Amino acid sequence: MFTAITHSQIYVLDQDEALDFYVGKLGLEVSSDVDLGFMRWLTVQVPGRPERQILLEKPGGPSMSEETAQQVRELLSKGATGGNLIFSTDDCRKTYETLKGLGVEFTDEPTERPYGIDCGLRDPFGNAIRFTQPLS
Repeated sequence: MFTAITHSQIYVLDQDEALDFYVGKLGLEVSSDVDLGFMRWLTVQVPGRPERQILLEKPGGPSMSEETAQQVRELLSKGATGGNLIFSTDDCRKTYETLKGLGVEFTDEPTERPYGIDCGLRDPFGNAIRFTQPLS
């Protein structure tokens, strides 16, 4: 059967703005940026970790009609599309301070949890992001 999860997908409203955020602020790197004609295949990854990529996809064709794409864009801007990412970090508080210094807006400050320390933010499009410093 399956051996790995290689790609996950989230919707973004503007792929260039998504690059500014995910690469410029969060420090991910571009895995692929390909014009397929019918869509731009844009993926990012944690630096040096190509085995898991995130597709930053604009709602639209060929997988959905323009009417559906508009509905998805509206839901996305409300944070209601279910796009969620969870990253791990060695130092949650330091990562929080670094990102806060870059202008990233947080929904939750670093908090002690039974599984470690984590915090939350939203990307410019409403997708929920958390990062966790797991217990050792």
